[in-house]
Amino acid sequence: MKQKNSIMEYVAIVAGAFIMGFAIKSLYDPVSMVTGGVSGAAIIVKEILGVPLWLTNTFLNIPLFVAGYFIMGWKFIRRTLFATIMLSVSLYILPDNVYMENDLLLSALFGGILTGVGTGLVFLAGCTTGGTDMLAALLQRKMRHYSIAQIMQVLDGLVVLAGASLFGVRTALYAFIAIFCVAKVTDSLVEGVKFSKQAFIISDHYNEIAQAVLERMGRGVTSLEAEGMYSGDRKKMLFCVVSKKEIVQLREIVAEFDAGAFMIVSDAREVFGEGFIEAEHL
Repeated sequence: MKQKNSIMEYVAIVAGAFIMGFAIKSLYDPVSMVTGGVSGAAIIVKEILGVPLWLTNTFLNIPLFVAGYFIMGWKFIRRTLFATIMLSVSLYILPDNVYMENDLLLSALFGGILTGVGTGLVFLAGCTTGGTDMLAALLQRKMRHYSIAQIMQVLDGLVVLAGASLFGVRTALYAFIAIFCVAKVTDSLVEGVKFSKQAFIISDHYNEIAQAVLERMGRGVTSLEAEGMYSGDRKKMLFCVVSKKEIVQLREIVAEFDAGAFMIVSDAREVFGEGFIEAEHL
């Protein structure tokens, strides 16, 4: 089972890298849109020196991986090295097609969405595609008072500013739209897998509701002691965590036994344990 999961993760890395490569080569590069990172720097180098994207992406990452190996160890860079190689391969073999010629808005929107999907797949496999992600992780070891995300924002911002000085402010502003789309899609993809729903239920029919959840849904339920501060009444409050698609069934069960039950539902991030994210996937 573990080997099967590992294979699927490498498949996700390859798919994600090629989706990102397509966005960079066919959507960003034709309109000279620099969206940060090593891929953005590669577009700048291509414009100035005429060096192919895949070659710049490879060479800029080499010193980062050497530093990562000595500072963080082989385990840290193993999958990221594979993902970076796959991204360079995609930039080399994908054709030079232009789909959004001179349309900066569509290039930013669809480029951002595709890059977000590709990045999300790579993140779900437990790695990155190198570049500013890795540089930020290395710098953060010496700059503990800053988060990796904060350092990445600064690094990517510098690359975008460099692109603005070369290609103009107008293109750079559209690049920020792409960056926003990448962040939103990546977060939705990554957090969507880990997101669950937690529910607090206060009802006089707590026993019937709990038994129905246990038997019909196969989910655990915890009973908590609760006291109304106004009435002083003591009641049982049920707490349970279910997947997003199961929350509708939970509502139906509660309504079946007590239409007037008090129920609070909220998002639960990264639920670990049986029935959710197992320890072997951490």
